[in-house]
Amino acid sequence: MKLSAAIITYNEEINVVRCLKSVSFCDEIVIVDSGSSDKTLELARGFTDKIYCRKWEGYASQKNYALSLCANEWVLSVDADEEVSQELRDEVLSVLQCQPGVAGFSCPRRTMHLGRWIRHGGWYPNRLVRLFNKNQGRWVGGEVHEYWESNGEFGALNGHLLHYSFRNLADQVERNNHYSSLAAVALKREGHHFSYPKLLIKSTVKFFETYVVKRGFLDGYPGLIISVSAAYSVFLKWAKLWELEKSEG
Repeated sequence: MKLSAAIITYNEEINVVRCLKSVSFCDEIVIVDSGSSDKTLELARGFTDKIYCRKWEGYASQKNYALSLCANEWVLSVDADEEVSQELRDEVLSVLQCQPGVAGFSCPRRTMHLGRWIRHGGWYPNRLVRLFNKNQGRWVGGEVHEYWESNGEFGALNGHLLHYSFRNLADQVERNNHYSSLAAVALKREGHHFSYPKLLIKSTVKFFETYVVKRGFLDGYPGLIISVSAAYSVFLKWAKLWELEKSEG
């Protein structure tokens, strides 16, 4: 059974070669780029000629568009900052040989951050559906979090999808700022309203959840930094909602 790899990109010259090498076992690689100004497209052309440019319309929209360009029924969806491990590659090839009777498969994602693989704090195993029959579902979600939705059943793979999320702490801070802005807009659209208790309590609860309940402390200093960052991201989200309401008031 033939397999397509679907990838969306934007200024990923640091990651794209590693990603594309890891999916080179697929029968085709489809890339949808949203206006990269670095060497992403130049590097990608060494792996595929199926590269398409499209204005950014959100994660779910971009990924659904990429699926529409895939020639094969089964698709492996990989982000540009991810890598398919050898174990996952072997599993994918194995299940496709058996004519799978499910709509898709989930796999655990392991993230590298601050020099180590993070195993706690809610970051692992972080199972995601990334191998699926494109005719049995679609990408859905808001500004920040997209996910594969299907009425069919899912199988489970054990090989890891490797994630290289942040280049450094500065990159993490920058992304927190970006994603918290998107999250604030989503809160407003969903009818939420700012309050001081929400601002303080939700960020405090987030730190306790990630550092204590989900045992982020077992990841050492990186675990502490991740938990503080998660709490600060929640704080920013609600603070920016206040700013949005004030600007309209």
